[in-house]
Amino acid sequence: MSKDAAGRQTRFIVLLAALVALGPLSIDGYLPGLPDLADDLRASAAATQLTITACLAGLAIGQLIAGPLSDTYGRRRPLLAGLALYTIASALCAVAPDARTLIGLRLVQGIGGAFGIVIANAMVRDRTSGTRTARLFSALTLVTGLAPVFAPVLGGQLLRVTAWPGIFVGLAVLGAVMLAASAAGLPETRSSASRQPLLAVVGQLLGDRVFTGYVLANGLVFAAMFAYISGSPFVLQDIHGLSPQQYSAVFAVNAAGLVAAAQINGRLVARVGARVLLLAGLLGATAGGTTVLAAVLTRAPLPVLLIGLFVLVSSVGLVMPNAAAQAMADHGGHAGSAAALLGFSQFVFGGALAPLAGAGGATDALPMGIIVAVLPALALLTLGVLTRSMRGERTRRPARQGPAGHRRPRRPRPAGRGTVPPA
Repeated sequence: MSKDAAGRQTRFIVLLAALVALGPLSIDGYLPGLPDLADDLRASAAATQLTITACLAGLAIGQLIAGPLSDTYGRRRPLLAGLALYTIASALCAVAPDARTLIGLRLVQGIGGAFGIVIANAMVRDRTSGTRTARLFSALTLVTGLAPVFAPVLGGQLLRVTAWPGIFVGLAVLGAVMLAASAAGLPETRSSASRQPLLAVVGQLLGDRVFTGYVLANGLVFAAMFAYISGSPFVLQDIHGLSPQQYSAVFAVNAAGLVAAAQINGRLVARVGARVLLLAGLLGATAGGTTVLAAVLTRAPLPVLLIGLFVLVSSVGLVMPNAAAQAMADHGGHAGSAAALLGFSQFVFGGALAPLAGAGGATDALPMGIIVAVLPALALLTLGVLTRSMRGERTRRPARQGPAGHRRPRRPRPAGRGTVPPA
């Protein structure tokens, strides 16, 4: 690869990573300003929390809109429209007069941000196939792991020089920069856009049991990580007595484990195969979740619990990129819709199941332990049942699949041993 081609590839990956980061930055970037936001808007704690829920809902709904649109009209036009919507909504959030208005604007902001997530993943599938797809998804998983850690830190630094509206101004500026950079630097990667009814596409995708198996496995493991995120502050700080600083350190170490696993995955996937690494990730997540549950039931020392959480979160770095690559392997023609269903399942499962981890409040860690143990095991079982009849591993045949997801014709078998020559 020439230097110019390598430079274009690097810029392409950096832009996609920035698009994927919009979601986590939108969710977590303003968390340090929530108390001041509640005071300024005279909002209750429940209403303030709804601003987070609204953004999550927007990210889930927006993916179902963005995916089919990008399959029908190409990637660029829906992406630019989504980024424009995100930029405008973010700017309006900064001047929202009350909590109800802010909740509505956060929903719109999430919808706009979802376009970047879905179309970035679809562009990866447009440009690559086989193990290269898994490698690029590994790179995007690094962003998924790091952005939630650094977003509150960046928001806290902004609050040193501005009030909470300044965070939304910063997000609006970021959206505008991404809009300009995408317009200038992202080519159209959808080779042939054609109209097809949304229900027909979704029905076709969900009718593929192998695709559904990977989507469900990915969503269940993602929900287990969400359960850890929502339940661990109570378990580690209120029950085990960690300080906020100590908890932040634990959170950072676990995020580093996820990032390291994703990097290892990118290096090994060509030799080992995406499905093998996916199974390793599911086994690791199951082992980590089981260790957490055992530590809770036996009241084991804190290090045992921390080891279980580290293994659980790190394993997500193997599950997410390989599940996405395997799910989209045979659906390059509908990569946008396939990416939308993958992302939608993550937010739906995470939003529905993660709050159960806090059912024990600040006194009982058992709900979190049960959820992080059961969901990865269920993901492993689901994958085994729904994909057991697949013919070989998809990533071992990348040469038979073009960048648009259409299989190349097989060479005819020569007559000989075990064959009957034509009459």
